[in-house]
Formats: sequence, C-alpha cells, structure tokens
Amino acid sequence: MSSAAPAASGHDPDFSKLIAELQHATGSVISPRSLDERPIFGTTLYLATCPLDTRFGLFRAYIFQDLIDKHYIIALAHGDVVRAKTLYTRLHSSCITSETLRGCDCDCVQQLEGAFKVIAEKGTGILFYLLQEGRGVGYVGKARDRMLVQASLDQLSTFQAYAAIGLKKDHRNYENISHICHLLGITASFTVLTNNPDKVEAMRAQGLVVAGTETLEFDPSPFNLAYLTSKAAGGHILTRPSESTVKRALPPEPVVPFKPHALPEAKRFIYSASYFLPIKPVDDEILLTDVQFKKLFQHREAIDRYMAGPKPLVLGHQPIRANRHFVKIDTANLTFFKNENPDDPIVDLLTTPYWFRVHVYYDLVTSQDFVVLTHGIPRSDDIPVVRLHSESIFNRFPLRTVENRDKMKLSVQHIVTYGVGAMLLLHNDGRGAGFGAHATDRMMTDSRQALSSDEAYRKLGVGYDSRDYDASMLLLRHHIPNEKIQMVMNSPDSLVKKTEYAEALNRHKIDVDKWIFLEEACN
Repeated sequence: MSSAAPAASGHDPDFSKLIAELQHATGSVISPRSLDERPIFGTTLYLATCPLDTRFGLFRAYIFQDLIDKHYIIALAHGDVVRAKTLYTRLHSSCITSETLRGCDCDCVQQLEGAFKVIAEKGTGILFYLLQEGRGVGYVGKARDRMLVQASLDQLSTFQAYAAIGLKKDHRNYENISHICHLLGITASFTVLTNNPDKVEAMRAQGLVVAGTETLEFDPSPFNLAYLTSKAAGGHILTRPSESTVKRALPPEPVVPFKPHALPEAKRFIYSASYFLPIKPVDDEILLTDVQFKKLFQHREAIDRYMAGPKPLVLGHQPIRANRHFVKIDTANLTFFKNENPDDPIVDLLTTPYWFRVHVYYDLVTSQDFVVLTHGIPRSDDIPVVRLHSESIFNRFPLRTVENRDKMKLSVQHIVTYGVGAMLLLHNDGRGAGFGAHATDRMMTDSRQALSSDEAYRKLGVGYDSRDYDASMLLLRHHIPNEKIQMVMNSPDSLVKKTEYAEALNRHKIDVDKWIFLEEACN
C-alpha cells in the first residue's frame, strides 16, 4: 500500500530547511565554510579567488562562470565591498584586441584602466569583467563587423554593420551581476563608471540600486574616431568625437569582404573574417618604410635637428631589414611639441602604428574562435618569424607585473624587425585547461593548498599541457607557405617541457631554422 499524500492544509508546506541544505547563503563566497565550497546562485557558479597586485593597488579577483553560455565573469574587488554603503563600479566587457593584442582601434583598454584608477582613488569599489567579446557576439561576429566597416572605408558604422549581418546592436547579458552580489553579500548602492545608459538600466532591472553615474571618456585617435562617433550616435554619452580635429586613418590596403568558408586543407576551420589591426608600437619605436623615412627626414640635418636640444623629439634611428627604419621617439616631448606645432609632419609619428592583419576562424570541433595575426608578405627566400602565444586573461588587467604582456610585446618586436611573420593566439588559459583551471591553480597556490602550479594541476586532475598544437600547426601552414620558420619560444626549458609542441612541428613538416628565446632577450 502506498504512503498517503500530505494532507492539504490551505498553504504550502515549509521547505525552508530543505532548501537551506541545497542553497548557499548570501555572502557565502566571502566567508566560505571551506575552500572546496563552490556556491551557485541562479545560473552563476563560483570557481575561485586570488589576489591581484595592480599598478593602482591590491584587488581581489573572484571568478565565476555562467552555467548556460559558459562565459566567465571576474569580480575585481577593492576595499571592503560588503560593508560599503556605495560602491564605484564598472561593468566591463572583454576586448581581446586592445587588452591583449595592443590594438588601438577602440577605447576599451583605456576605459578598463581608467576604471581601475577611479576605484582605487575612491578606496572602495568593484569592477565586473565579463567575457562577452564584441558586445556579446564573440570574436567571429566582431571581426566580421570590422571587416565590413573597413571595406566600406568607415562609411558604414559598427551598428550598421551589425544590422547588415543580422545582429542586434548589443547581445550582452548582465544578469550574473545580481547573482554575484548575492554570493559576495553586497548590499550597497552603485556609482556606475560608464558612457552607456543601457548598462545602468540593466543594473536597475535586476533590482540593484544605482546612486549615480560617471563617464569614462578619452580623446579619440585616428584609428578609433569613427568607432567612437558611431557609439555617440548610438546613445553613448560621448562629446569628444564631435569636437575632435584628428583625421580618420584608413587601413594600409583595401579590405575585401568574403563569405565564411571551410579551409580546404583543414575543414574543421571556418575562415570567417580578415581585417587590419593597428597595433601600438613597442617601446616607442616607430616603423617607417624607406619612402616614409625620406619624406619625413629629407636630409641628415633634418633628423639631427629633431634629436638636438634639452627636449629631443627623436632619441635615435636605425635601418632594419627590407629597407625599413625604426625611429625611436620621446612621446612626452613630442606631445608637448605637437601642442605648439600641430602642422609639423613629425607629430604624425605619435599615431603611426604597426599594421597587422587579423584572420579569424571558427573551429567546429571545439566551438572556439582562433585568431592569427600576420605581418608582411612572405617572399620565397624569407624565413618568417612565428609565435604561438598563450593568452592570459589576468594579464589584460593593469598588473604590477605583466609577464605575458611583455612576451607579447617582444614577439611583436621580433616579427616587425624581421618584417615577415605570424602569431597565433592560444586564448585558452591554463596551458589549454581553461581559465577556470588557471584561476583554481592560482587560488590553491595562494592558499598553500598546493606548493606549485604543477602540484595544483595534479590535484585538479589536469596534465601539464592540454593545448591543441596540431590545430595550431594546421592554421600556421595556411599562412606560412615556406617550410622553414624562425620560432619564438619563452625559453629552452619550456621547449623541453612541451614535447607535444616539437612533435606537432615534426608531424606537420615545419622546419625550425632558428629558435628565438624571449627570456634570453629579457636578460
């Protein structure tokens, strides 16, 4: 005989004790019962925490992941965010081009670092970093937008390009913010650092109290003026684009849009977009062709004049391979000079980038985006400089020590100096195990649960290196027609540890003519 159902009592039974066994209380991430607790609220899972030493002071990173679309959210807290009455905050969406690749065709990295600075100055605040590239459409969608805008010579705005390829102007979701506030125990109101009124409305829609807003605006450059102008027209609170006197800069070559297609030699990769990225020069060394150099400095006395005096504009110059030149400028002196002499052609060096071509692929095997940057056009006798660069999300932030960012700079410098090369971005953190694994590794070593990253990875159940080098080599072979390359690596030791790396090179018949070790360059 079956058990009788509970008698109807006119109201729902009290399941509060049962629910309490399932649900973590508010503030459970700040005060966990154990380091193995992983609270969930709504669709938001807590993964790890670790300190981050930034140029603006100490922040604590709390790492979360959305259980539906799997994107990460990092809450970067400064000061006592639990007992604060009002918190300065920013909802910041990731921008790999400016924050990792040194691109200067948007203002994202300026807003990111500007928010860190304001929060540190105020003493208390929290920055929510959401991995929602391209206003939530991912890098493939963002790159197709950039390709179309550049092909139109900036006649199409970014929002018009989104509409043309079937996208809304914004696909971002901010619902995780209220979940995170619950898990951290935040009850404060917010002063939001943003130029975008939609973000303020998104916070209010979740029941969060917005006490006020402050804009984060910076002077446009020739490479982001069109982008910022379109954002202003789209409702962002921006005044400087309409007041700017800078001239828009166009790509160095025409951009021809194309329909996505599978690579014949590796059909897992769908070639989705290609466009030009202006990259910030390394160490203020400006790259000029021989024609540009001679036009700017028509005779020896001309460059000597710019190098003379107590505040020289040019600190040095040298010829480099392929009939090109590096001119090292003093940015501070040249900026001051520009204010007094805006029409002098020397001031254009302040906005002369390294031009790289970005190629974006969608991998139908892993559902990830792959990014390849190329510089120059290989000739038959060239031995291109190549780098597989492992991205670090934490290094997108203004840390006091940015080892990965320095390696990126050195790699760019080697490619540009030689004149021909490629860089493939391995943007899956934690040696291919993912950002969640990397963040947990950081938490375990910081809390002394593990004495090293190797021990942390063993406890995670993850091998030393999970990166897909075969996929990387397939894409490199598509862009490097010559079998011989110069390969940029961190160190000889890293090459010894990465046996899969060398094996993949051999399998794909890529001959390394020369190894360039970055740690040797740093010493």
